[in-house]
Amino acid sequence: MKKTGYFRCGAIAALFVVVLLFGGSAAFADDGASQGPGWQYAGAAIGLGLVAIGAGLGIGKAAAAAAESIARQPSAVSQITGAANLPIFLLEGVAILAEVFILLIVLMH
Repeated sequence: MKKTGYFRCGAIAALFVVVLLFGGSAAFADDGASQGPGWQYAGAAIGLGLVAIGAGLGIGKAAAAAAESIARQPSAVSQITGAANLPIFLLEGVAILAEVFILLIVLMH
């Protein structure tokens, strides 16, 4: 299997969230006369699931690469962990922000 960058899974999940949350309102806009049975909740659940999967895969790849690097060169542990922490924190931040946005969408509707 071809190795890819750390952020590919997180970027794909973020793209799905953007499409589901922001593209759906423009695509299904109407005059408000017919309210559906809660499709926004299904979209929010799918978006949150995709964000969680994408962030989990991205963090897993980053942690695996850091562990492999530490196993190859144990003397550079502090440099490797310092370089690996930033992508992991960024991915966690994206996942937490997506959860907050989805919660806001569900609660404000």
